[in-house]
Parts: sequence; structure tokens; C-alpha cells
Amino acid sequence: MNDFKTIFEDKDQEERIAKRMARAGLCSRRDAEKWILAKRVAVDGVTIDTPAFKVSNKSSILVDGNTIPEKEEPRLWRYHKPPSQITTTRDVRGRTTVFENLPKDMPRVVSVGRLDYDSEGLLLLTNDGELARLLELPSTAWIRRYRVRVYGRPQLSNLEKLSNGVTLDGIKYGAIDIKLDKQGPSNAWLTIGLREGKNREVRRLMESIELKVMRLIRISFGPFQLGNLEVSGIEEVKQYSLKEQLGVPAIRAENFGRAAPKKRTYHKIRDKKRNADRSRSQSRR
Repeated sequence: MNDFKTIFEDKDQEERIAKRMARAGLCSRRDAEKWILAKRVAVDGVTIDTPAFKVSNKSSILVDGNTIPEKEEPRLWRYHKPPSQITTTRDVRGRTTVFENLPKDMPRVVSVGRLDYDSEGLLLLTNDGELARLLELPSTAWIRRYRVRVYGRPQLSNLEKLSNGVTLDGIKYGAIDIKLDKQGPSNAWLTIGLREGKNREVRRLMESIELKVMRLIRISFGPFQLGNLEVSGIEEVKQYSLKEQLGVPAIRAENFGRAAPKKRTYHKIRDKKRNADRSRSQSRR
């Protein structure tokens, strides 16, 4: 399991320039390295050519002549991606992208992994590229769960083979969770859980057992659920919930400023009773 605490820790420490660019939400760390090698990045007025260059909060960082955004505390959003949107910032074929559909007041964000053009459902977005990278790693061991409608009649023996992991065209696909939910005359609904999320993995696995995917909906990514979020709807995960799910210590905001309950110890109650008895005794005299 990855340690997410480091991305919430002191931001004054030095870090590699590629990591800083990713954390600012500009791009992935891999893309940042490409930009640096293309000499598009300058630090304190000097163009750099190595992703290993370290920067601090005092460093002046320019990409294509523009100052990069300051680092903010990592944030995460749930987005209900509709079909016919592509998970890239731009598309050479002119197809609508996920990012074109976001509210105008959203900060710059990157996606946690991708969903295919025809796929739909839960897509996580974050303003922190390093958080996105950690969430995507197989070592995080979070299950991505999908509802899948296929054309055909799945054979339980084939589903069992897929559940143990298979190799297709030289690519090894790990063990998956797979369950037949409903069988109709010509279509079936499956629930599939993956831990890796290779490119078009679900579709390729279904094709290997002669089933065609008609609809693919991601319903969860680790602890984060699609739930009742409407299509094209977006909702930010509360900071407390985000840190809690990532195993980062957090304090509930509603606990701030709340007075501690008064302690009533036994001897104080006893003293009050003794004083009351003394007052009654004196009044009788």
C-alpha cells in the first residue's frame, strides 16, 4: 500500500522539478519530463534539461514563459463521465474531451487513469498530479469495479479462467473478480473488479471469450463510489473523507471551536450535597 502522507506534508521541502510540475496539476510526471527535455522549462531564469533538477517554494518556475500555479492542498473530485467523451486535454480528431465539459470555475485538474471513449461512469479528477500517480499504481491495490453488459451467453468455465488471470497477445492480465449478475435471451450483465486497469482490459478480456461489450460503466474506484451522481455531474470529495480513505490523519472541521464538556467528578457532587445539607441545617436554627 502506498504512503499518501507525503503529499500532505510540509511543502517547503525540495523536490524534483518534474514532480513539482505534476503536483501543480500541469501534467503527468512523465509529460513533465518530456517538456523539460524539450527545453520548455526554466527555473530562476535558466532553462533546464534534466527532470532530476530540484526546486523549492522559493524557485521561480516558468513553462513556455508562463509561471506555473502554486501548489495547493491535494483535492479530489468524482465525475460521472458520459459515453462519447475522451479522457485527454485535446483530441486531434475533434472529439469532445472530459475537460471541456467541466465547470468553468474548476481549477486545473488531471484524471486518475482513464476511461475509454465509449465507457462511462466514475472518473476521479485531482488538482495534484502526484496524487493521481499514486492512485493509479497497482501497488495501491484498490479495486476498480465495473458493470458490464455483453452480447452473448457467458460460460461459467470461461469466467473462471479469466478470474485466475490470462495472457493475451503476450500481455499478462492479472486475476480479476467476475460475477454473472443477469442472463437475458441474448445479453448478460456482469460485475468485474480489476486491480491493474490496463488499456481496454475489460473489452479485451471479453473478446477473448467471444463476448462483445455493449456497455461498460465504472461504478467504483477503491473506496470512492459512483453512487447516485447524475451523468456529467461532478462532486468534490470532502477533505476529511479524502484523508481518511488515504490513511492520512485528519481533524473534522466541525470539531474546531467546540467547547469540551465539563467534568463532574464524584467529590464535587458530594461537596455540593454537603453544602446544601449545611445550609438547610443552619436555616432550622
